[in-house]
Amino acid sequence: MYKLYFDGASRGNPGHASYGFVIYDKNGEELSVGCQYIGKETNNVAEYMGLLKGLESAVKNGYKELEIYGDSNLIIKQLKKEYKTNAKLKPFYDKAQEFIKDLVILKMEHVYRNNNKRADELANIALNNTTF
Repeated sequence: MYKLYFDGASRGNPGHASYGFVIYDKNGEELSVGCQYIGKETNNVAEYMGLLKGLESAVKNGYKELEIYGDSNLIIKQLKKEYKTNAKLKPFYDKAQEFIKDLVILKMEHVYRNNNKRADELANIALNNTTF
C-alpha cells in the first residue's frame, strides 16, 4: 500500500502556479517526488496537476494499491463524485479517472495543509525557483 499526497500553489488566482506530489511506502519512506512550475493557472488547475503527476508516477512505478490525500477539498470531493466538475476542470478529472482505473484506490481523503507539508513544500520549491 502506498500513499500519494498532492498539492498545487498559485500566486494570484489565476497567477504563477506550480504543483508538488510525494508518494510514500507503508513505512513512510519517500519513493517518488515531483514538482514543476506550470505557468499562469488557477489554484484548482495546479492542484489537479499535482494529482495527475502523482497518479502517473504511481502507475509508471507499479504502485497498484494507493491512498490519495490532498488539501483541496474540491478535488477530493470531485474524485469521490460528491461534487460535479465544471468545464475547465473536466479534462483534468477525466485524466485522473484514466489513471485511477489502473489502480486500487483504498482511500481518498481531504487533509489540512499541516498534514500535507511535503507536497506543499515541493509545490512552493517549484514556484520559488522560477523566474517570472
